[in-house]
Amino acid sequence: MTAPLIDPFARAITYLRVSVTDRCDFRCVYCMSENMTFLPKKELLTLEELDRMCSTFVGLGVRKLRITGGEPLVRRDIMTFFNGMTRHLESGALDELTLTTNGSQLERFADQLYAAGVRRVNVSLDTLDETKFADITRWGRLKQVLRGIDAAQKAGLRIKINAVALKGFNEEELPTITQWCAERDMDLTWIEVMPMGDIGNEDRLGQYWSLKDVRAEYENHYAVSDLAERSGGPARYVRLEETRQKIGFITPLSHNFCESCNRVRLTCTGELYMCLGQEDMADLRQPLRDHPNTEAPLQDAIRAAISHKPKGHDFDYSRQTLDGQMPRHMSHTGG
Repeated sequence: MTAPLIDPFARAITYLRVSVTDRCDFRCVYCMSENMTFLPKKELLTLEELDRMCSTFVGLGVRKLRITGGEPLVRRDIMTFFNGMTRHLESGALDELTLTTNGSQLERFADQLYAAGVRRVNVSLDTLDETKFADITRWGRLKQVLRGIDAAQKAGLRIKINAVALKGFNEEELPTITQWCAERDMDLTWIEVMPMGDIGNEDRLGQYWSLKDVRAEYENHYAVSDLAERSGGPARYVRLEETRQKIGFITPLSHNFCESCNRVRLTCTGELYMCLGQEDMADLRQPLRDHPNTEAPLQDAIRAAISHKPKGHDFDYSRQTLDGQMPRHMSHTGG
């Protein structure tokens, strides 16, 4: 039962992204509708179940855990879970424990996260304009997020900024955000907006700003060099020679990045999605709860799920329609 997880395309699955809640204290216009209906709490895995689930994946060869949401730090007593995962870092079974956050709770939790073994944090931040930030997050407070980033860096956490590229919204801010990250020694990754869930009256196609155009904009201002760095994930990296910054591009729509995919996603209800852009999933909550005293049925269910991991996703804006749109929200699957 200790054999590594290998999918049908000979890719080793070593990276698990875990959504610990579908709830968030923001309502970003590309992610959620303003009046979201969240899952009943009874459907969510308990913190103890999340620990057991993740520990089982670690036992099967997962080396990296990224905790997501929703906003993971709004889940009550979430540090209990992080502190539980510390044992896998200390044993050497886990290489990295990290999270993606909107930054709203970092001021409160930065020191505790560092103490639990977290060393890197991705912060989702699309604009440095306070008014625009309030508009795009609907409920967000930019100053609170910036204080959180300050606290995280002071605690010793390495910060990477994830910015969703949004046409007509943050195009003009590219030089500003880039320079701000350079001054603070933070990496920056741009992400194409993805067709996930019903977001009300927002226009997906109107939001879409191709990262081919983002790169071209960089080339208008900087000497841009491709980097060979690969993490098995979706990002492709370049270096800006003038600032020596690493800039990432996650391009699910203008470039398929699936050939080296090493990850799967676990939702807060125990559904395992083998691909962000496919609807195939496996229910791991049932074997987890049906067999509280043995891990074998859960291990078998995980292996069966990995045996169905698809070659790639189906996101497609090429025909100016929402082909490939996923009906579930990003906050449910995990950002």
